[in-house]
Amino acid sequence: MAYSPKLAATLLLALASAMVVTAQNEPEDMLIAHNEVRATVGVGPLTWDPIVAAYAQSYAEKRRADCQLIPSPEVRPYGENLFRGGTEWNAVDAVFYWASGKQYYDHATNTCSAPTGESCDRYLELVWRDTKAIGCGAVPCDGNVGVFVICCYSPPHMVGQIPY
Repeated sequence: MAYSPKLAATLLLALASAMVVTAQNEPEDMLIAHNEVRATVGVGPLTWDPIVAAYAQSYAEKRRADCQLIPSPEVRPYGENLFRGGTEWNAVDAVFYWASGKQYYDHATNTCSAPTGESCDRYLELVWRDTKAIGCGAVPCDGNVGVFVICCYSPPHMVGQIPY
């Protein structure tokens, strides 16, 4: 087979995309990030559930083509957080992005004062005291335009209840 610069460039681009998504996307990395956030409010650590992770990865694959932040229609036994970021982002970055919602959450009144377009919901899912397990999935978006990350939580946060 003759050397093709175009083929070589395409393969290099595909490899780079895969490397971005796999950097800090291992289950251990995701658990550490989640548990660091949870420890700041005194809730227990999570475990990795391969069944929940398989669900999350399957849904991430469905979003690969468009990377739209559309909630999963079948997620009900789980809570979920979705993230889309540029090619420089990874799944661990997504966890800390979700955690940034803490700045809008008032624990004393169990209310959120987030400005338009922001939310406390992703943060509350992270720190829900009764969640015991997570599973996450991540994919590079088609066209190398970024990454899509989903983490699912079992059991999910109960809306309206104080999370911790």
